[in-house]
Amino acid sequence: MSEQSFPEDTREGSPDELPEYAERVLEVAELIPRGRVMTYGDVAEWLEEGGPRQVGRVMSLYGGAAPWWRVVRADGVLLPGHELGALDHYRAEGTPLKEAGRAADGHLPRLDMKRARWDGDADAGAHT
Repeated sequence: MSEQSFPEDTREGSPDELPEYAERVLEVAELIPRGRVMTYGDVAEWLEEGGPRQVGRVMSLYGGAAPWWRVVRADGVLLPGHELGALDHYRAEGTPLKEAGRAADGHLPRLDMKRARWDGDADAGAHT
C-alpha cells in the first residue's frame, strides 16, 4: 500500500467530498475524550485499516476542523510546527504531560503517554 493513498480510496465523488477513509479517521478523532489521546497507529488499529502514515496523512490534509491535537505520535513529542497550539489545548483539557528537562530542545513538555493514551474502551461505546 502506498504511503500517499488511503485504503480503498477510489477518488470518486465531488471535489468537496472527503474520501471515505478520511471520514472514518476524523470520526475516531472526534470520539477521543478531552484530556486523552490516541496515536496514529491506534487510530489505524481501531479502524482495522491503513496504518499510522495513512492516518497522519488524513490528519494533515483534513484534520483542521477535528480535535487534531488528540491524534499524536507514539513517543509523545508534540506535533512539529504546532507545538504551542497543541500545548494550549492539552493544558485547557488537563491532558497529562511530562515537563521537559532543561536539556530538552525548546524546553517543551511531551505527552505522558502512559496516562494520556485512550484505548477506546472507556468513556465510549464499541467502535465501528
